[in-house]
Amino acid sequence: MKKLCLFLVLFFTLVSYSQSEKFPVFDACRGSSQTALKNCFLKQTKETFFSEFIVPPILLNENYRGVVNVIFLVNSDGTFNYIYANSPYKELKTELKRTFKRFPEIQPATYNNHNIEMRFALPLVFPYSENSVKVVTEDEVETTTNYQSEKKDIREVVDTSIETDSIFLQVNSQLNIPFVHQKYVDYEFALHKSSGTHTASKPYLYSEISKHFDIAAEKRQFLKPEMNSWWGKKLWNEHLLQIKHQDYWFTIDALLDVQLGKDNSNVAYTFNNTRVFNANGGFGNNFSFSATIYESQGRFAEYVNNYIGNKSGLFKPAFSEGLVPGRGKAKGFKADAFDYPVAEGYLSFTPTKYMNFQFGHGKNFIGDGYRSFLLSDVSAPSLYLKMKVDFWKFQYTNVWLWGRDVRAPAVINNEHARKYIAAHYLSINITDRLNIGLFETAISAGQNGFDAGFLNPIIFYRAVEFNRGEDSGNAMVGLTTKYKLNDNISLYSQLVIDEFSVGNLGNLSDWRNKFALQFGAKYFDAFGVENLFLQGEFNTARPYTFAHRSPVLNYAHYSQPLGHLWGSNFWEVIGIARYKKDRWSGFGKVILGKKGFDLDETVSYGGNIYQSYDNRFSDTNNSLAQGNTAIILHIDTQVNYLLNPANGLSLFSGLSYRKLTSDIALARITPGNNLWFTVGLRAELFNWYFDF
Repeated sequence: MKKLCLFLVLFFTLVSYSQSEKFPVFDACRGSSQTALKNCFLKQTKETFFSEFIVPPILLNENYRGVVNVIFLVNSDGTFNYIYANSPYKELKTELKRTFKRFPEIQPATYNNHNIEMRFALPLVFPYSENSVKVVTEDEVETTTNYQSEKKDIREVVDTSIETDSIFLQVNSQLNIPFVHQKYVDYEFALHKSSGTHTASKPYLYSEISKHFDIAAEKRQFLKPEMNSWWGKKLWNEHLLQIKHQDYWFTIDALLDVQLGKDNSNVAYTFNNTRVFNANGGFGNNFSFSATIYESQGRFAEYVNNYIGNKSGLFKPAFSEGLVPGRGKAKGFKADAFDYPVAEGYLSFTPTKYMNFQFGHGKNFIGDGYRSFLLSDVSAPSLYLKMKVDFWKFQYTNVWLWGRDVRAPAVINNEHARKYIAAHYLSINITDRLNIGLFETAISAGQNGFDAGFLNPIIFYRAVEFNRGEDSGNAMVGLTTKYKLNDNISLYSQLVIDEFSVGNLGNLSDWRNKFALQFGAKYFDAFGVENLFLQGEFNTARPYTFAHRSPVLNYAHYSQPLGHLWGSNFWEVIGIARYKKDRWSGFGKVILGKKGFDLDETVSYGGNIYQSYDNRFSDTNNSLAQGNTAIILHIDTQVNYLLNPANGLSLFSGLSYRKLTSDIALARITPGNNLWFTVGLRAELFNWYFDF
């Protein structure tokens, strides 16, 4: 142990104090001093670009005047790669891709004697000339007006320290980008095209993504400068209140999630009326905070209302009238609706560029898919502490959750049972294309207090569980892979092992072989169509996976799974298409699956993770989707129109179809067909899953 501690101390000392960075080297720069390499590289890049780049005719014909910020990188293999340009001209983007492909392969940048990628910005001024080209390094801040144009507020954006205009104050902060699948496509694509990046640990920080994607430019293109009245600016362009100082900033927004709809049931109409108070801010460059309060009332499609009311009562929260999926407890509102307040917030501190700490009440997600078995954002927000370390080929995420078992049987002294969940995830870039992740999580019951051993960020939680005894804890391990086929396609997978029988690994009917699998693929700019995103995914979880002898130790929080929404004992296939153009965006999603439900409340067939596996159907002869087998089909479509790029306020309309056919009709599930149409106005700040 002493040798191990000494090794770790020496290792981190070397990492911290013995690192040096060296710029990429053109052949013409070989032999230059370390100090001269930078200037030589910038000079050669400018000359090479000017000799290759041809202004597209459309820019000349339209007499375009302005600045286009081009982001490119030199990969760890010495090749140049175009990343992004804040321009609506497809012809210009095509020419930029061609130009950088014509660059020679050079000696890559190095960091601590390891090849790394290095990013740069190249602002192009039009009308175009040799003086229009200037290369900006990641560490330089350019605030001169030499590159201003008729297009206001355009600046060189690569380094997180480059200041943007006063409207988008959060873009270089340590705040989380709200995790919404539709909005994350651009960010994941930018990370995918870069080398040495990690995509599984979400939500991303603004400062993290701004290195690869010009968030401010993306938002700025939707500003309406003609809306110069106070109401016009607040509706279309700005936060409700914003204060900016050299050392701090604040924004406050009063937002809405107002929906009205109708399904084909006897429900008169569906609605959601949420008033949102959102405050964000930062002190200096390293500390940010966020607080959001939701005050909501709603009535949903019939199958969702039945889920909230939970007729069987198996997971219904005590001291409430139901559970709104993903939000938490509900109390009755009028005759047949629900009232469900939610509060979220966190503090975010980044002491160095390698490390971020967060403490707050919210959600986290680990995975590259639409679903995740490792850690998902399905359940209600929870109190959490998170540490993320990112250096060289590694990204290491630790998440500690303070969970609750809110079922009536788990109540102790009129309080919900506490549980502690600790997870760590190590993401490793084996090559520029292959990433492997190692995952481990542990759950501890709260009646004996918090075990300080779970705060150790490097310990193996399985050892903690065995030391404490099976009935005092639960643990699982997982493996992820991601492979980049090319600049547009990636493959990903997850394997989670809850438990397995060493002597019966080949016998899947043994109840102890509890595991979950995911396989998926993503296709960005599919078939050459810009902003068209396609995704296919397969998920399956064996019976009794994520459950435990004592339900308080299952992998869940607030009566919903911490992994997949369907729990276990199922398979599903998902197909998703997403597209955006200008202010418009939309998606179509199809889910087909088979799940096994329990026939009654006395015997567990492995699908309800809140049933003790001691009440299992059988030790052997178990099969996937056993019990009351149901076929589930979900088809969802949605269209959005962005109103305000500063706070994300949008108009939307959606249509969803759900069909569930089960062997036996029981009160705990809602069979039949449901068609649900909604329209509304909202600022989408989280994923809300109704596809169960």
